[in-house]
Amino acid sequence: MKLTLRECRQEDAQVCGEICYTAFKTVANEHNFPEDFPNTEVTTGMLTGLITHPGFYGVLAELDGEIVGSNFLDERSSIAGVGPITIANGLQKQNIGKELMVNVIDRAREKGFAGVRLLQAAYNNSSLSLYAKLGFNVQDSLAAMQGPAIPHKIKGYKVRVALKEDMDACNALCESVHGHHRSGELLDAVQQGTALVVEHNDRIVGYSTGLAYFGHSVAESNEGLKALISAVDQFHGPGILVPTSNHELFRWCLENKLRV
Repeated sequence: MKLTLRECRQEDAQVCGEICYTAFKTVANEHNFPEDFPNTEVTTGMLTGLITHPGFYGVLAELDGEIVGSNFLDERSSIAGVGPITIANGLQKQNIGKELMVNVIDRAREKGFAGVRLLQAAYNNSSLSLYAKLGFNVQDSLAAMQGPAIPHKIKGYKVRVALKEDMDACNALCESVHGHHRSGELLDAVQQGTALVVEHNDRIVGYSTGLAYFGHSVAESNEGLKALISAVDQFHGPGILVPTSNHELFRWCLENKLRV
């Protein structure tokens, strides 16, 4: 059977969305973990958004003309982000995933990105092994945490909606903490109204693109992160992702009734 790769088109979203939902559902059920997405409508809508967004590149795999998988590259910031990558059930371990990964890695290299990052479910041993063989290094383990809103605020820290004029300060903050900015993601969040900043002594000391599964947050200290987390009335999707290596923040989340 002949495997070919081509760029995603908007009319591919329905088929890719169905494959994405089934793939995530199957591997989660196999390991007795909660499902990432509630239905195919959500995954189809998500992939439609990625395909039509100028800051994303989408590639799909066809086996004898039939769509059997897809992968995406977030090109909005200085470090490219991979995913979601999904393969149709029954076609794993046939190098389709590897070909889709090599395609986006090659694209990131050709476009001159400083690096490539991804996040994967720790229980998915097959993808963990594939990514390691392709050169990815494990940096941290993250806990998906969900629970009730945290009622108490962090004294001396003020959280407000982020504005476009805050972006320079936020990008400089991200570069100081991580060594790179995520300006494209931040701009989208500001325009969508989901971004927040936290101020301390009249200075921006942290920001968040959204306290949700696909958001990211950066701060100079854990107090800034705690202020952002406690500023919202709910955590969207499966929850927020907390680095378990940040022992203080992880423990604080647990003490405030968030659960892994």
